[in-house]
Amino acid sequence: MGNKCVLVVDDEQRMRKLVKDFLQTNDFEVLEAEDGEKALEIFEKEKNKINIILLDVMMPKLDGWSVLRQIRQESKVPIIMLTARGEEQDELFGFELGVDEYISKPFSPKILVARVEAILKRTGQDEKQILEYGGIEIDTEGRTVKVDGKLIELSLREYELLTFLAENKNIALSRDKILNNVWNYDYYGDSRTIDSHVKKIRHKLGKKGKYIQTIRGIGYKFEIK
Repeated sequence: MGNKCVLVVDDEQRMRKLVKDFLQTNDFEVLEAEDGEKALEIFEKEKNKINIILLDVMMPKLDGWSVLRQIRQESKVPIIMLTARGEEQDELFGFELGVDEYISKPFSPKILVARVEAILKRTGQDEKQILEYGGIEIDTEGRTVKVDGKLIELSLREYELLTFLAENKNIALSRDKILNNVWNYDYYGDSRTIDSHVKKIRHKLGKKGKYIQTIRGIGYKFEIK
């Protein structure tokens, strides 16, 4: 499964770099925005990917409150406000708008990462429900698959096989490993059943079917090139 994704919104470049470096060290993927308008632009494009937002209050073009209001109109993604203010009234105002937590500047980057991980665990956002792989979207809650935004029909076994391959992208998987993980038992029949399922999946994925590569003498690998 891909790294957890954080959108960091702050007009101070040094602050964004500091936060980004610590998050990346802890296996987070980081998107950056230097103002409120850019934050909304990135969120609209990547909202199925973003797990949590770190949002500064005082910014040019659109302040943090305005960004928060607009995001809350369509999403419950966890949001941590980064603020130099310590006024109780401001914090109460933020919670009314839907802030999940406040962190006052200056702060310890290690504490910030710990807070982010705690909120993701609490809200269940550490397990992304929509996985994106080069134009293929896998909704793990709805158990559906879209290719370039278009829903495709997969059988339950085809869905489970594609998901297993995608979640282990860039790893060569043997047929035995695939059978034991997707079919959930030791399969004593003909392993060519995997080949037939892969053939059907490739056909349904269209041009994206090339992501599923045959590894001669081993099995298959999901790789985006």
